[in-house]
Amino acid sequence: MLGKRLASTIVTAPMVFLSLGLLMSVTGLVDHENAESVLHPVAEIALVILLFLDAAQTDLRALRLRRTWPARMLGFGLPLAIVLGTLAGFVFLTDWPFVAVILMAAIMAPTDAALGQAVVSNPEVPIRPRRALVVESGLNDGLALPVILFLASLTLGEMTQTNGAWLVFVAKQLILGPLVGVAIGWIGGQVMIYAKDHELTSETFEGIGALALAGASYLLATQIDGNGFIAAFVAGLVFGGIAQSRCKFIYEFVEGEGQILAWSAFLLLGAALVPQAMMHLTWSMFGLIMVSLLIVRPLAIWLSLLGTDTAPLTRLFFGWFGPRGLATALFALLVVEIIPHELGEQVLHIAVNTVWISAVLHGISAAPGARWYGRKIAVMGECPETQPIDDRKRHAAANS
Repeated sequence: MLGKRLASTIVTAPMVFLSLGLLMSVTGLVDHENAESVLHPVAEIALVILLFLDAAQTDLRALRLRRTWPARMLGFGLPLAIVLGTLAGFVFLTDWPFVAVILMAAIMAPTDAALGQAVVSNPEVPIRPRRALVVESGLNDGLALPVILFLASLTLGEMTQTNGAWLVFVAKQLILGPLVGVAIGWIGGQVMIYAKDHELTSETFEGIGALALAGASYLLATQIDGNGFIAAFVAGLVFGGIAQSRCKFIYEFVEGEGQILAWSAFLLLGAALVPQAMMHLTWSMFGLIMVSLLIVRPLAIWLSLLGTDTAPLTRLFFGWFGPRGLATALFALLVVEIIPHELGEQVLHIAVNTVWISAVLHGISAAPGARWYGRKIAVMGECPETQPIDDRKRHAAANS
């Protein structure tokens, strides 16, 4: 009932649901162990569906042809954030194995636009920067996932000194998962277009069909020892490339039921993991988190956008509004099941603390920061941030 009013304040939905979950846990209204047992299936379902739908919304052809900003942030900014995060990890995680430090940096690299909804939905911010942030946050979790799984398997092999079985495991995960995703996404897209062309379906059933494709890609991949999450992400990319322009339900679900799913995960995260994570928060963890939020991400994005038509103000804006959200926490939950228990618990505590600290810092700065950026860009006058893409293309054609 207060959603529209709160959207213009420093209070965001993830902050509300994390706080509500924490309150329910602290007051004993929800049992910690029960909340954690519910969190795992909800988190997995949320991750499968959101990976699929985020990927399905991405226009890959347009990304290749004209969206140089998100392409740079994904192609250069994301790997650079992992490298810089690893360097920071060597300072704060001195007793960790080498590969585990890289793993932690990879888990902390993906961003979540849901935590900065006041930015990407604010009409004062020009459409091009908003679109760039949405595309980046929608794809970077899926792109980071194979790296995280590989590093987790490598960490397991390094710490347990096992034979090459872990290498076979990760090879199956990274090869079979994408193959299943391509197959399910292509078949599903073709069937969807055929059904629409012959008026065999309606928008209500199309939405159910898309969710079924996400679930089918996950289940089929796990049945053949592939990774279901990677399969769901790849299936979404392929499906979106075929059927995106014909399927409005994808966007409607993300704005409606997808929000409920994400908020439910935040609620359970606050009830099940935040209390323990806060109890285990050390100064070294806090230092690593703050360096990741204040230095690693901003520097990686700044460097990745050098040579593009972004204004320095926009590079700073992109660098700060890269909140860490559900993907960071859910990837840590996946890693806990792979690497040794003690190290896995530390990874989980850092990830969960990163999420709630980011929710607070990015939440309180999202609305005022978006308004400030919008005013500053407007004052700058005619610049790439405020020009529609088609106008820039016509202008360039006239000059040539």
